Amino acid sequence: MKKQMRSVCPVACTLDLFGDKWTLLIIRDLYLGRRYFKDFLASPERIATNILSDRLNRLLESDIVCALPDDHTVGRNTYALTEKGQSLIPLLEAIKDWGLANIEGTAVRVKAA
Repeated sequence: MKKQMRSVCPVACTLDLFGDKWTLLIIRDLYLGRRYFKDFLASPERIATNILSDRLNRLLESDIVCALPDDHTVGRNTYALTEKGQSLIPLLEAIKDWGLANIEGTAVRVKAA
């Protein structure tokens, strides 16, 4: 069932999907090559498992991320950005560039795979 939008404004609708403090960080981690649930948990921001599960489910439902069976472990998934998810990379790059230019003390520590 499709969730009802609170507004037709594209900014509001986008923020409804990505406007929390975790979702874009998960997308960032996928872009950086992280693929497993445990990889997201190891990020320096220290996301809680219940929040990570919720955000991954939202991203799966929105076709931003896909889950694929792991080739090595039965019952384990890997996650990847879909084409729709990959279209967010320029947005992440713009946010990174803005932060580097405008927030003292920021630094790029990890490059994309």
